[in-house]
Amino acid sequence: MINLVENTFNLFYPKLCLTCEKSMVKNENILCISCRNDLPLTNYSEWKGNNIETSFYGRIPVEYATSLLFYSKKGIVQRLIYQLKYKNQQQIGSFLGNWLGEELLLSKRFGSIDYIIPVPLHANKLKQRGYNQVTTFGNSLSKCLKVPFLEDVLIRVSTSKTQTKKNRFERSKNVDEKFDLSNKKILQDKHVLLIDDIITTGATLEACCVQLLQSENIKISIATMAYTL
Repeated sequence: MINLVENTFNLFYPKLCLTCEKSMVKNENILCISCRNDLPLTNYSEWKGNNIETSFYGRIPVEYATSLLFYSKKGIVQRLIYQLKYKNQQQIGSFLGNWLGEELLLSKRFGSIDYIIPVPLHANKLKQRGYNQVTTFGNSLSKCLKVPFLEDVLIRVSTSKTQTKKNRFERSKNVDEKFDLSNKKILQDKHVLLIDDIITTGATLEACCVQLLQSENIKISIATMAYTL
């Protein structure tokens, strides 16, 4: 009886893939099999000296860095993260967090993480949007790695206009983002995993790290959903 009701419901209200918008079959969730197979994985979690890590050389001390997917304009990853960021499809964050979390568990490089800390939204933007797009991503990583997810330690105290329509050079010139710490002592002698949705120039992550480094003897690693080549 339950299956009959479920099948009838799916007939009139089919589950749609969040990127191609085609109807999904019973065992598919969030993405159809075709779109899932098309996701461009970086495989950076096991790669020492990967492109993300080298991009921070001479800028800030980063222990390890990884990203699950490659990001490109008009690509499948852009469509996926757009749904998460602007359409409140929070299950995408959980999906990507669980996937990357399993990668990190298999990697020997991320075994000493003490806390997971997200790049925060400014209070005004958080109120306007209603959620931080990396929260479900962070919660899923927290469950996989069995370490606390701290959302209220790193605080954004100023913000800039949206960078969505800016090119890479214009984004790299943005120095208006400032952050603060609500508690420096809790991060002392700890290894934190700083997370975000996309790395483009790394300027925002760098600004966050500069503030996190105010905590004595802190180590910082970075993990994101996607990385722009």
